[in-house]
Amino acid sequence: MEKMKPISNILQADISEIIGDTGIPWHMLKGGTVFITGATGLIGALLVRVMKAADLKFGLNLTIIGQGRNKELGMKLKSELKIDFLLGDLRDKETLAPLSCLDYVIHCASITKSFAMINAPVDVLETQAMGTKNILELVKGKSFKSLKSFLLLSSMEIYGNLSTIEASENDLGYLDLFNPRSSYPESKRFCEMLCIAYAAQYDLPIKIARLAQTFGAGTPKDDSRVFAQFARNIMAGQDIELHTEGKSRGNYCYTADALRGLLLILLKGNKGEAYNVANKSASVTIREMAEMIKKDICDDKIKVAVKIPEDIKKCGYAPDSGYTLNTDKLKKLGWNAKYGLREMYQRLLLDWQNGDL
Repeated sequence: MEKMKPISNILQADISEIIGDTGIPWHMLKGGTVFITGATGLIGALLVRVMKAADLKFGLNLTIIGQGRNKELGMKLKSELKIDFLLGDLRDKETLAPLSCLDYVIHCASITKSFAMINAPVDVLETQAMGTKNILELVKGKSFKSLKSFLLLSSMEIYGNLSTIEASENDLGYLDLFNPRSSYPESKRFCEMLCIAYAAQYDLPIKIARLAQTFGAGTPKDDSRVFAQFARNIMAGQDIELHTEGKSRGNYCYTADALRGLLLILLKGNKGEAYNVANKSASVTIREMAEMIKKDICDDKIKVAVKIPEDIKKCGYAPDSGYTLNTDKLKKLGWNAKYGLREMYQRLLLDWQNGDL
């Protein structure tokens, strides 16, 4: 099997920074079994690396089990990091059959590509709804009484179209159920409700993290989201081309900041509650982000232009939004974002230039 390329110094520094965070009660994981779904995706793969690094540093004697559908990456994680890995689709209960006892579950598995939300909305809905139900059915069993915490990764998109300037965890807006792209946020809403229902009926220790768009060291170079397209423009010295007017406000968070937040929610969050994970200082419109790149990253050596494609509806872009995520609840757990938008891009670019997962 081909070995993984070594990770970059930037990503290694991020991992060291995370496990060096004294606010995270690492001792709670000692001797535990951690199951991470979607371990071949961005967040899942990084969580596997962080858990392994913490295990080695603190002597936690952890059993780490990852799950994913990408066989090549899954086998590489298993070989390089010496973890257990389940290959398979969570919609199939047999994928989970080898599991017998878990202490911590971090449910990251999801279809997040906008193209799929438009062209394969049934797959998006089923993967999240059926996959989440299968995991919950598994851990509600008597043999899983050791379960200490179950963290569902949700999305800021569950808020829909809000008229408020700031979105706190109790807010909820409109979703267009006649738009196939709503398959993603609507299924995330359903998964949240399903988790809360299981928590109430079966006394499960459920916590929910609503993630902003997360990027930084560790982000794959072929990521299709707007921030990654901009980063590829930077590396190629190309002008930035906006496919919309760029008026939609995005909420962003650096990968290492997000991972620290997820671990705090997993270990210190209140049962049955949701937490926004975002950097309020990195809440900008698409146009503002492009102009920041032009000025602060590229020293005005590139241009920003708007060129709306004729088939824009097929691109699967999220509807325009105008709110900033409120993170007061997460801050009460001892969390603060460390990296602003300019630093997020700088570290992403250094990571892409010097390493690879």
